[in-house]
Amino acid sequence: MNRLLLCTDLDRTLIPNGSQPESPGARDVFSRLMDRKDVKLAYVSGRHRALIEQAMQEYRLPLPDFAIADVGSTIYRIIEGEWQHWQHWDDEIAGDWHGMSTQDLHNLLADIALLQLQEQEKQNRHKLSYYLPLGSKHQAIISDIDARMKAENVRANLIWSIDEAKNVGLLDILPASANKLHAITFLMRQCGYDGEQTIFAGDSGNDLDVLLSPVQAVLVANADDEVRAAVQAASPENLYVASGGFLNMNGCYSAGILEGIAHFRPEFAPLIESLQ
Repeated sequence: MNRLLLCTDLDRTLIPNGSQPESPGARDVFSRLMDRKDVKLAYVSGRHRALIEQAMQEYRLPLPDFAIADVGSTIYRIIEGEWQHWQHWDDEIAGDWHGMSTQDLHNLLADIALLQLQEQEKQNRHKLSYYLPLGSKHQAIISDIDARMKAENVRANLIWSIDEAKNVGLLDILPASANKLHAITFLMRQCGYDGEQTIFAGDSGNDLDVLLSPVQAVLVANADDEVRAAVQAASPENLYVASGGFLNMNGCYSAGILEGIAHFRPEFAPLIESLQ
């Protein structure tokens, strides 16, 4: 029962890059807990591998055992420091695209002039990513893309987001089953973790599929107001909303993750306290 698989989002969940302050020492306690042999760590992020590694260096994050990267389209196993692309996950989601490659899909969309391919490092076998100018009637373009995919029997997940720093829209095209929830349940199944041994932590709208699922999940205290309202309206049984107070911390970022672990696995609470 002591086994724990912790799956956590990075930006503004574990990484303290939001507007709220981080509790001093919380990340160090988190890292010490992740060093335990009975705890396995998975990063769940829209970042690609290089950006995950950059964040690990910049924020002194522990080396994970797994990384669900590229908005769920890639899973790595990290064994003795070596990042190993998990082919079994590729095979799991490949059928959604009905045998078509990213190049095939790109050719299908070549006449949409406003679509601009993102950099090569942001593409992979099951992720086709574009820039799309803001104010370009992006919803109509996305609807057109969706119709073209369906006409080719391609089951795709079209994810729209905004890069506020660059003031540009981002569109990711993924297999429909390449999402955080499916990737986490895949990890659980492959590694033999049950529902009581697995916890997810998140903060934003792209975490909602897991936050509202049967997976035990914690919403950190610095979460988006819209996400907080959405989970309160749904009131999922297996969700804990961090509020601060645990170990005199504020419940934001890694402090909220630790608070959630102590809630779902109270036997870990004295251990976490001893790591301060």
